[in-house]
Amino acid sequence: MPKGHSLRLTTAAAAELGRQAAVAGTPGLMHLDLVEGGCEQWTIRLRPGHLAGVPIARADGVTLHAPHDQAALLTGLSLDYRGDLSGGGFLVRSGEGVRTCACGAAFSPLAGRGRATR
Repeated sequence: MPKGHSLRLTTAAAAELGRQAAVAGTPGLMHLDLVEGGCEQWTIRLRPGHLAGVPIARADGVTLHAPHDQAALLTGLSLDYRGDLSGGGFLVRSGEGVRTCACGAAFSPLAGRGRATR
């Protein structure tokens, strides 16, 4: 993982992020933020552009930004993308100290891991 980046992007995730950014007219720039609630404590939300925050991942020409106060929650996680004929979606792959939901888009830090403040 590049120095200063907290989230790892798989090749499939980087390709899909790059495609979505290009379609939205913001080539190479995407934004991830965490929304409270869902099947675990945090659910990921991805949007095109650099809305605010710090770069948390870079791969294959796309930079993913997130709010500074949420970057610590993403440390050690991987973002993957899976697609098939019926559609696709981004999946959070857990690191140590994190529980992910079966849907793949939500996670909760286990006891002792940092919490974001909003």
